This record gives sequence, structure tokens and C-alpha cells, in this order.
Amino acid sequence: MKFTTKLRRRALKSGAVLLFSSLILSCTQQPNVQTKKETYTAWQDFLSLADFIEDKGDRTAGTELEAETANWIAQQWESLGYEVKRLPFEFNLQGERLSSQNLSIDIPGKSSELLIVGAHYDSVGTNTGSKGLIDNGSGVAALISLARLLKDESLPYTTRLIVFGAEERGLIGSKAYVNRDDIDLKNIRGMINLDTIIGGDKLYVHSAHSTPYKCEAIKELNYNSASVLREGIRAASMQSFPDSPHLLHAAFEAYPEGETGPWSDHSPFACAGVEIAYIEATNFNINGKDGNDGYSQAADKAYWDCFDEENLTSCDRPNEKAWGQIWHTKFDQRAALFPVMKDKLQAQQEQNVETLGVFLKDAAGFMSR
Repeated sequence: MKFTTKLRRRALKSGAVLLFSSLILSCTQQPNVQTKKETYTAWQDFLSLADFIEDKGDRTAGTELEAETANWIAQQWESLGYEVKRLPFEFNLQGERLSSQNLSIDIPGKSSELLIVGAHYDSVGTNTGSKGLIDNGSGVAALISLARLLKDESLPYTTRLIVFGAEERGLIGSKAYVNRDDIDLKNIRGMINLDTIIGGDKLYVHSAHSTPYKCEAIKELNYNSASVLREGIRAASMQSFPDSPHLLHAAFEAYPEGETGPWSDHSPFACAGVEIAYIEATNFNINGKDGNDGYSQAADKAYWDCFDEENLTSCDRPNEKAWGQIWHTKFDQRAALFPVMKDKLQAQQEQNVETLGVFLKDAAGFMSR
């Protein structure tokens, strides 16, 4: 109180009343200001990427626009002071030799062991009507936010953020990464895959399927389906969001509880012996085109031709075409998503980034529980 009174007198003498008020406000409200800044950044990073996507369009693997997207991501990381490592690779597609690249940055930790957080940045292509806003703009934006959030933090493990090219053409970028001669797979403590992490009805975190994937084109096979990393992320989510944490999907015929298939960039890592966790937003309770496989993301009628709310399936299965699927469809763009679920998209993006930030800052503790 004495300190405040002295400051007020000085401020009045100098006529700097506004300066004094802003000083007192910043001193008394700093914790709340910081919290709002972190929340704002996660959504703002997503909106910035959404603007880029809307402006540029298709970023199919091997195209100039995929390369331009890689450059845009590199610029975001470099603006935060990171050194970006580019890892080019080539691949064949329908008899044509094409080029793409993975990009990575490292956030040093107390241990040189790596925790990798990855997301693909290519899109499936505009012939589907998709602009790839949530698949996988959401994952890429989260990596930009994490780079910002974890800057200069004391982390237990070195965190490596990677964006993968050519995922939509057969996980080519992630396969190229695990097959590199300069990558010590034994030094990777775990890999967290972010693919389509918003837009679905529920936020899930999965481990690899207990039945090994086919593991094609992987140089060193040593399949890993452990769930310690998955449970560590779940613990972090429950700590930060006790009323709505990331879930394990219920057990279904083809998918035991909390286990996922091989359809994204976590698969080559699991095949190569690295424990994985995979965050996605979908709804395994929906009886979709091929059953409860998580391919139907949303139970909102906006994304169905005819929806049976009671049974969570189509009320005209023989003629249904939409199936509540957002990824790889005309619904994966701002015009189809924001009018229906903008607030949910923001909440999910913020929850994913905050959960991962909490986890990575104390990963050793969360994984030892």
C-alpha cells in the first residue's frame, strides 16, 4: 500500500496518471493477461494458417503449392528464433518422379532423448472438394503454437517438432524420416502424431493397434504398441481439463479400446519400434459406412444426407453419401465448418495445444505415473 501511494504521488506530480494506471493494472492482472495471451495464440495461429490455405488452395504432395506451404511454415518457426532443418526426399507417383520435404526444429531439453511431435502439411487434393483445413491445417497450426509456447522452457526431453510432406500419398514423408541413416530410432522416447485434431465430436488420444500394422517399406522393423505415452497425455489432459479430457474410444470389433489403425504418420514410427500416441477428433460411437471405425467424425445433420440421431447412423444407409465425414470431403473448408462449429473448433484447438504444452513440460513425470 505504501509503495502504491508513493507511485501515485509521483504520477500526479508529473501528470502521468494514465501511465500510473497502466502500471498498476499490469502488476495486479499479469497472470490473467498471460493466460489470455496463450489461449489467443493457439487459435490465432490456426486462423493465420486458415487464411493461407484459403488464399493458396491445393497443396497436394509434390506440387509447387506444397513446397510453398513448407516455406510458409519455416517462416513461422524462424520468426520465433528457431533453426529449421529441411529434409528433402523423392517419391514416385503414377510413373512420375516428384520431390517433397520434411521440416523440423528442436527445442532443447535436459535429456538428449527425443520426444517427437509431428503433423503432415500436404492435403488430399481439391478434386475431393477439400481444402485441408482440419486435415491437417489443425495439426500444423498446433506445431506453430507449441514452438511459441515452449520457447525457452525447461523441458525434460528434447522436443522435436516435425511437419511431414506427402502423407496423403502413402505416409511417404514419415516413412522417409524413419528410414534415414542419420536418425537414431533408439534415442526417440516417443512420437505424438497430430492429424485432424479438431472438428470431430470428441477429442481422442490413441496408441498403436495391438495387432501389428503391415509395416511396408520400413527398413528396421520392431513393432511397438505400448500405451505409456498415450496415458501420459491423458493424464495431462485430465489435469488441465478434468470435465472434458481427451478420451479413449470404447472397444469395438476391429479396434480394442484406445487403439488406432495405420492410416497416418504414427504408423511408420510404431513399425520402427517407437512408441506412439495419436491425437484426433472424431466419433467412434457413430455407426458409419464401415461400422465404428472413427471415419465418421460428426453427428451433426449438416454433414449427413439423412441422419438417425437415436442410432447414430444414416437413416438411409443404401443411399447415404456424406456419412458425417469431414476429412477428404467438401466439408473440410472454412465455409462449411465455421457456420456450424466455429466455437467448438476454437475450444478443441486450444485444448490440444494446452494439453500438449502441459505434458511436454513434465513428460518424464506424466509417463512414470
